[in-house]
Amino acid sequence: MSKIVVIGSSNTDLIAKVKDFPKAGETIKGVSYFQAMGGKGANQALAAHRLGGDVKFITSLGKDANGLNTLEYYKKEGLDASSSLIVNNTPSGVAMIWVDGKGENSIVIISGANEMLSSEYIHKIEKEILEADLIVLQMEIPYDTVKTVCDIAYEHNKQILLNVAPARKLDEDIIKKIDVLIVNETEAEIISGEIMEHIGEEGIVDKLLALGIKTVVLTLGKRGCILKNKQIYLRAPAFAVKTVDTTGAGDTFCGALAAELSKGHNWNETLEFASAAAAICVTRMGAQPSIPTETEVYDFLKKTVNYSF
Repeated sequence: MSKIVVIGSSNTDLIAKVKDFPKAGETIKGVSYFQAMGGKGANQALAAHRLGGDVKFITSLGKDANGLNTLEYYKKEGLDASSSLIVNNTPSGVAMIWVDGKGENSIVIISGANEMLSSEYIHKIEKEILEADLIVLQMEIPYDTVKTVCDIAYEHNKQILLNVAPARKLDEDIIKKIDVLIVNETEAEIISGEIMEHIGEEGIVDKLLALGIKTVVLTLGKRGCILKNKQIYLRAPAFAVKTVDTTGAGDTFCGALAAELSKGHNWNETLEFASAAAAICVTRMGAQPSIPTETEVYDFLKKTVNYSF
């Protein structure tokens, strides 16, 4: 099994369940509230870890209650975050999340210590990248930091998986270093400069491949996902489940995909496994509390598609 290093954000999620989202200026009564660990980097790292990957997570936390609680939580989960940056005088990141009765969410992120994960710090822990085989990144840390990680990983022939969430344009220099790009419709449109409704799902994937990305995975929610590179074109359907909360589903998919790639599985197996993990995730509340284990995904697949392993 190859080694995975996830470099990204870590937040404390403050989650309110509501019947409907409030309108501007409206005060509503919520259904329930709870607090959990989150952040795209942390979600993907924990997903890859729970789903069988050999994972090290590098993030930035404040030396506050949220940060210390988060480190203790990672320790209990068995997730190695020992190379993370701990900063003074800057609070740990938080995310305020509303989830409506349909399971859809609305999220406000306060980056806090995540903004302190600098290129300078990446150079200090460069050996962690050199010892890994697969580097997993998202966009909730500074853009220059993502660029620095890509530069180091590319120079040393490490595989780079980038999930461009939150959505933003990418420099050509980064794009050509990416081995696997995972995007949803909005992210694909921003990077490609095209509208999917105008050129179609495969059309927008082709536009991304033409930029120099080796493999593109386009996630389409309940319509499943598409994968394409020079050798293959695959469509994987989504599993039909009752949605409770979509928070963390995309991150679970990314972490599952990274874990499966690290085990040397083919793309058909990888997409099916990642889709199943995301399906289980949306049946539960919260980001990290909803991430399934490897055994849970195999059990789900055996019951659903007579999966054998």
